[in-house]
Amino acid sequence: MVNPFRSLALTVALLTLTAACGGDGESQGEAPPPEVGVVTVEPGNVPLEKDLVGRLAPFRSADVRARVPGVVKRRTYEEGSDVKAGQVLFEIDPDQMQAAFGQAQASLASARASYANAKANADRARRLAPEKFVSQADLDNALAAERSSAAAVQQAEAALADASINLGYATVVAPIDGRANKQMVTEGALVGQGSATLLTTVDQIDPLYVNFSLSVSELDQIRRALSGHDRDEVEVDVFLPDGTRYEHTGMLDYSGTVVDPATGAVAMRARVPNPDRALLPGTYVTLKAIMGEQANAYLVPHAALQRDAKGPFLMVVGADGNVVRKDVVANRTQGSDWVIASGLEAGDQVVVSGLQRVQPGKPAKAVPAEPAGSGEPSGEPAATDAAAPADVPGTAGASADDAAEPVPAPVED
Repeated sequence: MVNPFRSLALTVALLTLTAACGGDGESQGEAPPPEVGVVTVEPGNVPLEKDLVGRLAPFRSADVRARVPGVVKRRTYEEGSDVKAGQVLFEIDPDQMQAAFGQAQASLASARASYANAKANADRARRLAPEKFVSQADLDNALAAERSSAAAVQQAEAALADASINLGYATVVAPIDGRANKQMVTEGALVGQGSATLLTTVDQIDPLYVNFSLSVSELDQIRRALSGHDRDEVEVDVFLPDGTRYEHTGMLDYSGTVVDPATGAVAMRARVPNPDRALLPGTYVTLKAIMGEQANAYLVPHAALQRDAKGPFLMVVGADGNVVRKDVVANRTQGSDWVIASGLEAGDQVVVSGLQRVQPGKPAKAVPAEPAGSGEPSGEPAATDAAAPADVPGTAGASADDAAEPVPAPVED
């Protein structure tokens, strides 16, 4: 016999469960707008910072060559040491130059003797000519001989000076202050035969040059930024190959006027102090230079910028809560940000995180983005526990066994 009270209880439970499920379906019919992390941007003057790779070069570099033929007798400097201009570096056997110098001295003495005789004859002819004791032809010959002898003396003097210079070249000296490199020839080598043999080089390495290049577009941008400023005021920071910053600051030194047709770049140069000789020519370094300012620019995090066939763009949450796509001009970066030259307006809320959850024209809930590296914004929807049936109205704390518990029958009179 079916208990009417038990049937009534089961019916009420089923109706309550059905109503609860129907209510859940209605509440889930329209999802709330997704929360996205945004940053509010404002225009400003952004430093025009450039990261450039350059190569160190000596401030001055001089080749030390043998200017006269001979045999190298000895080297008088220590390789790799600092030398002064005029310091003796090599000695070449001077015997040949000494002999040439002596010969030039003898030639000069002979020329002077010839000149003295010619001058005496000319003076005599000048005195006798008025008295007609010498013919005009003899006078002319005497005067010509005097002039020729005088020219011979000058020629002999020049030859002696040349011989003296060559004799001096037998002692090879440093042409500039700097660091002398290794010797290119050894003692006993024959040098200067037909060409000026390279003996060593001297490099001045305090200060040093840093040679680098810029594209034409970058150079034009820098020139606009430096308009009204002194180019010599542009400072550069030098970073060594291991990433450490060099303690001394350099200055922009030179800007080329010719574009390299092979690379489309313009040669540039900076000058860096090197008092401790810590930097060596030939080393590649990184330069960071503030070359003016870019006015009315915006900074947005790297993660915010997207690209497609149309170019770079940003997602912005508008004042009405809907997402808008904005095409922008982003030509360079600064640190962890893109520098936006145009396409944004002051106060725009740029979507930084949650980009995969937004679409143009759809609503989104903007929350301040957390700093980079701290994860998604706090507005991220929390995960729900699908296994917990406790949310069903009217069945809180009830189990299947409870539902099947028999209802006590009434006591019949």
